[in-house]
Formats: sequence, structure tokens, C-alpha cells
Amino acid sequence: MRHTLFAAVAAVGLMVASAASAQMVHYSAKLAGAAGVKGSGEVTAMLDGKTFTYSATYKDLTGPAVAAHFHTAAPGANGPPALGATVSPSPIKGTATLNDTQIADLNAGKWYFNLHTAANPGGEIRGTVTAMK
Repeated sequence: MRHTLFAAVAAVGLMVASAASAQMVHYSAKLAGAAGVKGSGEVTAMLDGKTFTYSATYKDLTGPAVAAHFHTAAPGANGPPALGATVSPSPIKGTATLNDTQIADLNAGKWYFNLHTAANPGGEIRGTVTAMK
């Protein structure tokens, strides 16, 4: 009886752990600019339930980063900011709680990260955020 109870408790524990890790999704983006722009970078992120944690590294910008955002738009298009990021020297790190619409857009490949400088106020480097497989 004790063995059966232990096995049942262990099985439930494994199911809970599997369900929790099944909600975790990892994302990445390579950051680049238009032709002739030297800057580059990378974003790595994780969504655990509704908690979005990210890190963005960058280098070789025309000047200091003045703003950074995750934007919503179809791939290749421009769109409004969906989530702001606090600018700091590389890396930029943050955590936010996303709503259902933000999560749906993120999972549909409709988010991009954009890093702005004084010389390129519309964005110097950017990259589409996609789920890692």
C-alpha cells in the first residue's frame, strides 16, 4: 500500500513539473540595421506562463542607445511599441507580465525588438522575435 501511494505521489509530481515546463517558451532575435549600419546584437527571452524575461546585447552603435522597445507588427512592417525596455549599457535586461493579446502576438511572430539612438531615432538595429525550436 505504501509503495502504491509513493508511486502515485511521484507520478502527480512529474505531471505537475511537465505542465509547468510545457508553458515555458524560449525566443530569440538577431539585431541588425539597414545597409551600412554597423551595429548588431541579439535578444534572448523566455515566457513562463505570463512572465516574460529578456536580455538584449548590442554593440557598434552610432552612439548611446536612447530607447528600446518590443513592437507589434507583421514581419518586416513597422508597428507601435508593445513593451518598453529600460535602456542601459549592453546588456538590457528586464521582466514583464504580458497580457493575453501580447502573448498571442509574440507567439504569432508579430514582435520585433528595436534599439534607438540619437542618430537613428526611428531605430538603429532591430530583429524579429521568434520562438526557438
